[in-house]
Parts: sequence; C-alpha cells; structure tokens
Amino acid sequence: MKKKMIPVLIAIALIIVVAGVSFGTILLERYSYTKDRADLNDYFHMSGDADVAIVLQNEIIEERARLFDGVYYMDLDTVHKYFNDRFYEDKGEGLLLYTLPDDIIRTVIGSSEMTAGGETEALSYIPARYDGETLYVALDYVKKYTNFSYEGFTEPNRLQIYTAWDERQVADIKKATSVRVLGGVKSEILEDLAKGDKVTVLEQMETWSKVKTSDAVIGYVENKRLTNIRAELPIPVTDYEEPEYTSITRDYKINLGWHVVAGTTGNDTFDSVVANTKGLNVISPTWFKLSDNNGGFTSFASQDYVNRAHNKGLEVWALVENIEYADSIDMYEILSSTTTRARLIDGLVNQVLDYGIDGINVDLEQISMDCGEHYIQFIRELSIPCRKYGIVLSVDNYVPTGYTDHYDRKEQGVVADYVVIMGYDEHYAGSPEAGSVASIDFVEEGIEKTVNQVPANKVINAVPFYTRIWETSDGKLSSQAVGMDMAEEFVKSHNITVEWDEETCQNYGEIQEGTRLYQVWLEDEKSIEVKLNIMDKYQIGGVASWRLGFEKPEIWEIIEAYMNK
Repeated sequence: MKKKMIPVLIAIALIIVVAGVSFGTILLERYSYTKDRADLNDYFHMSGDADVAIVLQNEIIEERARLFDGVYYMDLDTVHKYFNDRFYEDKGEGLLLYTLPDDIIRTVIGSSEMTAGGETEALSYIPARYDGETLYVALDYVKKYTNFSYEGFTEPNRLQIYTAWDERQVADIKKATSVRVLGGVKSEILEDLAKGDKVTVLEQMETWSKVKTSDAVIGYVENKRLTNIRAELPIPVTDYEEPEYTSITRDYKINLGWHVVAGTTGNDTFDSVVANTKGLNVISPTWFKLSDNNGGFTSFASQDYVNRAHNKGLEVWALVENIEYADSIDMYEILSSTTTRARLIDGLVNQVLDYGIDGINVDLEQISMDCGEHYIQFIRELSIPCRKYGIVLSVDNYVPTGYTDHYDRKEQGVVADYVVIMGYDEHYAGSPEAGSVASIDFVEEGIEKTVNQVPANKVINAVPFYTRIWETSDGKLSSQAVGMDMAEEFVKSHNITVEWDEETCQNYGEIQEGTRLYQVWLEDEKSIEVKLNIMDKYQIGGVASWRLGFEKPEIWEIIEAYMNK
C-alpha cells in the first residue's frame, strides 16, 4: 500500500512545485523592476537637431527653443510671453529694438552688432535672426534686459529655465535607483540616479514621488529611495537692474478740459471756453492732426494761446489725434515704421519746445488689434524725449474691454505720466439701441479695470459734457450729441418729464410724438456729481471733460468741490 502511495505523493509534490514556480514567476513578473528604458527623444517630443525642449520652472512647456551655432534662441512670441514684452520687431526695416527710459537699443536683425547711446558694440553672437519668417532672439541677449537663469543639457537638447525663485522641496537619493515615466515598477526608466544625487520633490504620493533631476528630467521615484527631504530657498538672479521709468505726476488732482480747435481761428475762443471754469488747471487744445502716412501732421499751435493759458495758471497739453484725416491715413503704416515713428515724434516734440507747451495728450483712436504692438512702441518711444524735456505725456483710452486690450494700459502706466479714460460713448452714434452715454456702472467699471493695471494716481477719468438725443422713427434709430443747455432746452420744448433713474444715475425722459419716440439720459449737475464721487472713491489722479463749451456753468461748482476734497 505504501509502495503504491509513493508515486502519488511524488506526483502531488511535483504539482505543488510546478504551481509554486508558476506562482513565483507571476509574483516576480508583477513586482520586479522593469529594466525597459524610455526614449528620451520621444519623451521630450524632439524634432530635429536644432530643436530644444524647455523646462520652465518645474514644467515642460509646449513652446520650444532653437540651437543655432551653439547659441540658444527663442522666438519673439515666447520671449514676450515668458520673459520680456518690450522687445520690438520692425520687419520692414529689419530691426529689433528695446526701449529704455532714455534710449532705444537697436540691432540689425542678422548682424552681431547692437547700438546703445549712440555707440555700436560687437557681440560674440547674433542677437536676433530669422529662421524662415520667424524671428528668434538669443537668450543671452534677452538676459541683458531680463532676470532669469538657464542651463542647457544634451541627449536630447533641453533647457532648464527659472524666472522665479520660490522656496522648493529637495531631497537626497538614499540608494541608487531609477527615475521612471510614471509611478510604478513596470514604468519605463527615464534616468538612473546614484546615491547622494539631489532631486527636487514636486509632488509626494503614498509610495512614489514626482521629482525633477538636476539635469531637468521629470519623473517618479519610490519614496523609500528619498532621504533628508527639506526646504531650500534658491538665490534669485538679479544681474539686470530694471531702470526707473520716471513720471511727471503732479501732487494735486488734474482738472483737464479739452478745447476743440478746428483751425487757427479756433484759438480765439480760448477766453470764452474758460470764462466760467473753476478749478481748471490743464487745457488741451486739439492742435495736432495726423495728415499723411509719413509722420506729417497739421498744427494749429499758437504762442499767444500758450501765453494766455499760462497767465491764467493753466498748463497746455496739446492733443494729437488721428480722426480729422482718418480716411487718408493708415495708422498701421505710420506706427509700424521705426523711421516714421521717429519723424512724427521729432515733429511733435519740436512743436512743444518751440511754443513752450507743457504736455502732449495722445488721442489715437480706432487702432486695430494687429497695430497694437506698434502703437505701444510709439508711446514708449515718445516717452523718451518727454521724460528728457519735462513734457507731460498723457494717453487717452477707451473704457477697458476685451477688444481694446491691445492698447496695453499696463505698459502705458509704466512709461506715460497719465492714463486717461474716455469714460463715455457707452452708447454712441450708430449704436444698435438707445441708451446712456455714461451710466454709472459703465464709468465705475472703466475706473476699476484701469486702476487694476495702472497706479491710481496716474489715472484720469473723463466725463461727458454732452447728451445724446435719441429718436426712433419707423423702426430706425438715430441720435445727435448736444451740449447740456441744448439738451435741457429740447426737454422743455417737447414737454418731456424727466425722473431720476437709479440704474444709470441720470435723469431720464421720453416722449412719443406720433410715430417718433424721443429718449434722453441727461448729463447734468447731479449725474456728474455721482461720477465724481466714484472717482473720489478710487482716489484717482483727476478729472477731464469733453468738451469745454458744452457744459452748464453750474457744473464747475461740482467739479471744484471734487478738486477740493
């Protein structure tokens, strides 16, 4: 019986052994560390020998760098996005410019020279070059005007870049291990680490941590391989000291009135438009009107006018505008040319100096989105001689909306002295519906959005001295802008009853006369006072008024009270 059981026991034992081996193989397969390695070219999405991946802070970004002749470059859009948006490309003249408070640094694209302060310097590399239609700027050139650090690595080509130096978590490797694509022993290996290597700990999980190696490879290691986890505060890069863009801001509120001057004879109306004013300290005559695409403009400037204004204690901030000859000029052509911008700026500044004018008020409207970068470059460049000669530079802006972001109010707030909000035209000629020219919510939103980008003491809000009379007839809407007295005369002559509208903070009235519906949202003492109260709430730099001659004399009592707060 025992002899018969031996073969059975052996068979059972063999089955157990085979099962054990199979189970062990399964366990080994499941829990052993794979030695498969990831392709780093695929991991960094490399494409070509000149391609360079970018690790910005602790993230691989989608933008790429390029490696030309051993020098790292980035396309201009990427430079603007992550480093410095003051670099300016003039494609037509083949220039890369960088504007400082007192100078324009320039390099001819494709050359190794840069010009600053009238002196030309030869660099050991080409600062800017084209690859196809794309402009690339050398990182070493960007670093001349921006604080950041970069370190390059090979196989594959990649850059570690830091633009901020916040506290970070680091750790040492306790025992030789591998950085893997994902957290798991079966994940492919990105890089091997030796005992004592330091890593940056990006995220800790239950058994694995996301880390970045010293050569900018981001992956996962087991927590048991980490030791001495600690906080580390890196030393920031401060090689470049940002120059001060000094401003001429008065230590009192500005009270500016625009004076519409359509020709030299219009200067004769100076005395009449300022006769009833109170607290007015700046007058802005509409003197300079762009007239061609070569930087030319007409001028109605008058020495007698300047003298009379100064005798009344008024500064003169001459306005330059592009509306008078809008059909015959191309703002893109004017502003996208470095030569034309310089010609226009020289012409304006010479007029200001010749007549003893105190400031320039820039009122360039309807700037297209693709012209925005050229527009703000014009403001930067104009600020240089203004700063040099003590000329106050103010810039007029629409109430902020998404489609006017290209006016770059934030940069205006750095390089200009005052940023003026044209706090009106909420509803305008051609509007699809009748409505207020400047309801209180519209005004406050404009101020609030602007002071979020511009220092409050540099912000001036302009109020309207006009009202639109709206007429709807046979389904067609039209309107006309009239001064305060004329608006009130219209209301009286048509027996319109007006009532205070809390939503707009204006007196509103309407009347149906046959097939015609008339509507008015009046600008008067009460509506202006509410606007001034909002301006006082935000402690902005002052008030402007469009336009002198359209107001009731009583308005100046309200404005004077605001000025004295």
